Amino acid sequence: MAMQIELNADVGEGGAADAELLALVHRANIACGWHAGDGATQRAALAACRTYGVRAGAHPSFPDRAGFGRREMARAPADVEADLIVQIAGLQALAAQMGLRIEHVKPHGALYNQAAREPELADAVARAVRHCGADLLLVGLAGSELLRAAQRHGLRSQAEAFADRAYLPHGSLAPRTRPGALLHGPQAVAQGLALARGEPIATLDGSLLTVQAQTLCVHGDDAGALDLARALKAAL
Repeated sequence: MAMQIELNADVGEGGAADAELLALVHRANIACGWHAGDGATQRAALAACRTYGVRAGAHPSFPDRAGFGRREMARAPADVEADLIVQIAGLQALAAQMGLRIEHVKPHGALYNQAAREPELADAVARAVRHCGADLLLVGLAGSELLRAAQRHGLRSQAEAFADRAYLPHGSLAPRTRPGALLHGPQAVAQGLALARGEPIATLDGSLLTVQAQTLCVHGDDAGALDLARALKAAL
């Protein structure tokens, strides 16, 4: 059974309650402008991290503002590596200007999911993270290629799970387009508690899956994000 688990939140993506959300979590994944956000939203998120003592991290994506970074791309690993260096380094520079530092990197959306299953793409992400700082923590889907790439490239990693997303039997997230892929309210809280305890959860097809995770994500762009974070924190 898990004895300790963090909460993290994706922020700077247009969510109305980012500041309140950051009062409840341990890590903030700040959108780097390529799927959402800009300098002003990044600065606001960093300021909230400073106020609440939250660890600030970069949340880079494919170049896809029109699709909110959720459309898969056949992008060359070298191009993805360059994309991420630009995004991470930009947020690092802004954080340094404010007397803060970026402590982790968590890819966003389609990039996150593709890197979870594609070793070459996962290696590109890990190379970019290492270039920006060998001490950076790489956050990725529990049991994924992204965590194996972190190990190959000498990076610390953190295995992530999701209270508000249904899983497929092999451990990947169910696509948002599938019925039942998004969990809400008591169902999401119950899954979050099971994940924190290391207990099996039901997948979308009804089979059981055990996920070994160190952090739970709350999606800041969801309308119910603040309520879910409050309920999860109280339950945990």
